[in-house]
Amino acid sequence: MSEKGFKKDFLWGGATAANQYEGGYNEGGRGAANVDLIPLGKDRGDIIKGKKEMLDFEEGYYYPAKEGVDFYHRYKEDIALLGEMGFKVFRLSIGWSRIFPKGDEESPNEAGLAFYENVFRECRKYGIEPLITITHFDCPIHLIKEYGGWRNRKLIKFYKKLCETIFTRYKGLVKYWITFNEINMILHAPFMGAGIVFKEGENEEQVKYEAAHNELVASAWATKIAHEIDPENKVGCMLAAGEYYPLTAKPEDVFKSMKQNRENYCFIDVQARGYYPSYLLKEFKQKGIEINITEEDKKILKDNTVDFISFSYYSSRCSSADPKEKTEGNIFTTVKNPYLKVSEWGWQIDPLGFRITMNNLYDRYQKPLFVVENGLGAIDVPDENGYVQDDYRIDYLRAHIKAMKDAVILDGVELLGYTTWGCIDLVSAGTGEMKKRYGFVHVDKDNDGNGTLKRNKKKSFNWYKKVIASNGENLD
Repeated sequence: MSEKGFKKDFLWGGATAANQYEGGYNEGGRGAANVDLIPLGKDRGDIIKGKKEMLDFEEGYYYPAKEGVDFYHRYKEDIALLGEMGFKVFRLSIGWSRIFPKGDEESPNEAGLAFYENVFRECRKYGIEPLITITHFDCPIHLIKEYGGWRNRKLIKFYKKLCETIFTRYKGLVKYWITFNEINMILHAPFMGAGIVFKEGENEEQVKYEAAHNELVASAWATKIAHEIDPENKVGCMLAAGEYYPLTAKPEDVFKSMKQNRENYCFIDVQARGYYPSYLLKEFKQKGIEINITEEDKKILKDNTVDFISFSYYSSRCSSADPKEKTEGNIFTTVKNPYLKVSEWGWQIDPLGFRITMNNLYDRYQKPLFVVENGLGAIDVPDENGYVQDDYRIDYLRAHIKAMKDAVILDGVELLGYTTWGCIDLVSAGTGEMKKRYGFVHVDKDNDGNGTLKRNKKKSFNWYKKVIASNGENLD
C-alpha cells in the first residue's frame, strides 16, 4: 500500500448471491435448493434455523428466491451497469443445483455451466474480475432429503466434485474464489447455512459443529484442488464479522465479549491456521461434543490453508454478562450499544468498528483481507422518474470507506479489495424483503413480488463511480 491511499490494483466493486439475485429457479435444468424454500413471512425464521421443516414448495407461501431480481435473464444489462460504474471486481455466487441439479450426479448440467461461463465472459468484456463464492448458502434439496445436508460427511465428496468441475471449466476466467459464505452462520442459521433440519431431541450443537467440520474439510479440499488445477487461483474463507465490545469495563462483560468473538472466529482459525484452536477443542470436551476428526482431515486442513480472509461487515456488536436490551444484527441479535445510531432495521452503525474489526482480523491471521460485503439496508422511495436520492447510503459508505482507508494507510492492514453488498437491489437474506435495499441501482419490485424489474440508477450510482475512478480519493 502507498502512504497516500489504496494500491493501484485495488479491487473496487459490489457483491450479490445467486439465491437473492439470480432467479430462474427451474430453468436451464436447475434443481431445487434449500435457499429456494425459505419463504417470506412468519415461518421464515424457524425454517432458516432448522426448527421447521420445509423441503418442498407449499401452498400459501411466497418464495422470493424463485425470481430474485431475474439476473438469470438480465445479466448483460446488469453487468453493463457495473461496467459503467467502473467496477474492477464483481462478487457473485454459483448455484450448486444449477451445475449439479441433485448434487450427487456423475456428470454436470451443461446448461448451468454455460450460463456462468457467459456471465464471467461478460464481466471480462468490461475488465471486471469475477470473485466467485462456491457456496453462498446453496445446498441442493436432494442432498438434504437423501443425506441430511452437511451433517453427512458424504457431502464433502459431492462438493469436491463441484469444485473440480468449476475450477476446470472456468480456468483463466476466474481467479478469486470463496469456499463458503459466512461459515459462522451455520451456528445461527443452520438450515440456510448447511441444509440442516433438526430432529426432535437431538443435540443441536453436536449437529452444527459436525456440519461445520465437514464444511471446513471440504473448504480445505477446495483450496488444494484450486491450486492444483491453476496455481494462479486465490482461495479465501469468509465470515460474518463485526467486533463484540464489552458493554462495560466489568470483567464479566469483557470475558463475555472475548468468548463471543472467539465463537465468530473459530472456523476461520481452522481455515487460516490449519488446525482447531485449543479453546474450541476444550469447549467440545466440556459439552460432550464428539467430532469425527480423522488423521486425513488433520493433514488436509494443515496443508491447505486459505490465501486470503474475506468477510462481511455491517455493524459491531456488544456483549454483556447480564441480559440487556437487544438490537438487530446480521441474522442474530446483539446487546444495544448506547453510543451508536441504528439503521431502519436496528443494525448499529459503526464505521470505527469496521476499522477495529479489520485490525483484529489482520493481527490474528496475518493474511490479506478482502471486504466482500458492506452496506446499508434502507427503504428507498423513488420519485416519479424512478430516481432515488439516497444520501443516507452515500453517508454510510463514505464513513466506512474512510475507516477502511485508515486501516490500510495508518494501521498497515493488507487489503485486496472492497465489494459493497447488493450493488443492484436484491432480496434480503434475513427477512426475504425487497424493501430493504442496498443497491446503487433500484429494481422495481416490491415485497409481494410485484413490479416491472426495471433498473434505475440511484444518486449513489454516480457517487460510487467517482470513488472508483479516483481509487478512493474522491469521497465527496
